[in-house]
Amino acid sequence: MRIIVDAMGGDYAPGPQVEGSVRAVQELGVEIVLVGKQDILQKKLDETGYTGNQITIRDAADIITNDDEPAKALRRKKDASIVVAANMLKNGEGDGLVSTGATGGVLAAGLLIVGRIEGVARPALAPVLPTDKGPALLVDGGANADCKALNLLQFGIMGSAYANNVLGMKNARVALVNIGAEEHKGNDVTRAAYEMLKKAPVNFTGNIEGRDIMDGAADVIVCDGFVGNVILKLTEGLAATLLRNIKTMFMKNFATKLCALGMKGPFSEFKKKMDYTEYGGALLLGLKHPVIKGHGSSDAKAVFSAIRQAQKFVSAGVVEKIKEDLEKMEETQYGIES
Repeated sequence: MRIIVDAMGGDYAPGPQVEGSVRAVQELGVEIVLVGKQDILQKKLDETGYTGNQITIRDAADIITNDDEPAKALRRKKDASIVVAANMLKNGEGDGLVSTGATGGVLAAGLLIVGRIEGVARPALAPVLPTDKGPALLVDGGANADCKALNLLQFGIMGSAYANNVLGMKNARVALVNIGAEEHKGNDVTRAAYEMLKKAPVNFTGNIEGRDIMDGAADVIVCDGFVGNVILKLTEGLAATLLRNIKTMFMKNFATKLCALGMKGPFSEFKKKMDYTEYGGALLLGLKHPVIKGHGSSDAKAVFSAIRQAQKFVSAGVVEKIKEDLEKMEETQYGIES
């Protein structure tokens, strides 16, 4: 299996991208194509001491940044690393793509170059959230600020396929984010989506309120990208605040430092549970080939985890399973016009 890595995207690129790729080759047995400036990448690769033949470099001289307008940048910067990487994926030169670059550029490259699965109205970002009962998938994490009921329905179907086949869940529980648990709550879009999800080929458990998400009340959390991104950023901020305050509490005086020694094991487990680098990145669900968007500040561990995530997605054949589930979705059954 060959995974393409956009090695120039990210706050600290290309160090973490190269180091994470070397680890992936050594531990996962995948082949890696690093896309970016040849001389810089070769120097970084030499610094790791890697001498094998499972990592190759594809030269790309440009970069799409957060300051670029994504769609225009794809046309103007044809030699940008994410553009070259996406075209490679489209042309069958790799099985999956990992990038920690500018979100807009990655989304645009996925949608306009890699392309959507037939029948998918809109692809969605699917980050993994840590909960009391294990990981949960958030769909959409920020790709689509405004959604129709059909979009939310498809998010639930695609998220269920991903959760069951990649995250190891059985009959994943799908829930719709709302302002109340009752069926009649919400706006026109969420009420319509509720009715559609009830008929969908997924284990739909109803509405879920924000306070229940972190309890692990559902495995797939469905919402539009505006709400999803707020949930995602709030979760990240809350986790960072909790960890910081716990550390401050334990370092307060000699007695608390002694307590900290006894709590080192449980605290490390909690920290690992809340660490985004364990999950790698957010898959762009609904594309013909897997594209994973990692956090801009990803370190080598996060890049490795994202590559592992791509490997699992490809091995499980999730794209085909999404196609099968969408084919079961007769439009007339949901009152959707073609």
